[in-house]
Amino acid sequence: MSGGERKQAYFQKLNKLIEDYNKVLIVGADNVGSHHMQTIRKALRGKAVLLMGKNTMVRKAIRGVAESNPKLQTLLPFIKTNVGLLFCKEDLSGIKKTVGELRVAAPAKVGAICPNDVIVPAGPTGMEPTQTSFLQALNIPSKIVKGQVDILNDVKILQKGQKVGQSESSLLSKLNIKPFSYGLAITTVYDEGSIYDVAVLEMSDADIVAKFSAGLSRVASVSLAVGYPTVAALPHAVLRGYKNLLSIALASEYSFPRADKVKHLLANPGAVAPAPTKTKEAATKEEPKAKVVEPEEEDADMGLSLFD
Repeated sequence: MSGGERKQAYFQKLNKLIEDYNKVLIVGADNVGSHHMQTIRKALRGKAVLLMGKNTMVRKAIRGVAESNPKLQTLLPFIKTNVGLLFCKEDLSGIKKTVGELRVAAPAKVGAICPNDVIVPAGPTGMEPTQTSFLQALNIPSKIVKGQVDILNDVKILQKGQKVGQSESSLLSKLNIKPFSYGLAITTVYDEGSIYDVAVLEMSDADIVAKFSAGLSRVASVSLAVGYPTVAALPHAVLRGYKNLLSIALASEYSFPRADKVKHLLANPGAVAPAPTKTKEAATKEEPKAKVVEPEEEDADMGLSLFD
């Protein structure tokens, strides 16, 4: 197959995916090898389709499809650097969880940029006393215990964004520490023309309800403050009107059934007064109750015959 034919087949495949799927996850694929990529594709089979390719080809294909579907134009600004498109129909949160579980641990190679902080934990290292030079080069306090080197305290030897040096790489290799993990990193979500950050997928139902309730409260507050009726403010307006009617009824001879109950309670406060409770000291001063003596069988029979 010639280069032109391969490009044409790629465009057709991308166009077909865009027509069949209305949700796209833009994923970063830095430091993901071919074998790892095949593992990811296999795990996502039946759930999502991963498409990689040159950014210029992807943008050209999207522009072609965007003529009939202008919403796809929102994807173009995010097609840059080493990214891929993950087309899916199912629950996006479930796809994100699956992708996160497919990350693999990796050693710290010389010259690599740290994606996270690296901390060497305190404790035995298994290294011989002759190998303390690795720790001394990195100013890591240590001591010899039972013929092996022990690190005294947790030490941060690499910071996020720092380039890995030869000493750090050698030490982590000797300690069998793989501080990094690589895999697809979901950065942006496209959902039927809407673009939002991947952090939205981590929101639970409780978070959504809480945000909706907060927004509803703000709408009700503004509505009540300016006197503009809305559905959100209706319960509060009805309650406010009831309170006004109750206040007028209590201050005048006008009344209605519910106001009569309130007036009755105000006229007889003792009716709703709580029963006095015994204090702890009073309870301790009470004499113990006399032990109940069970009647003999004959006496019990006699009592039953008398009252029968």
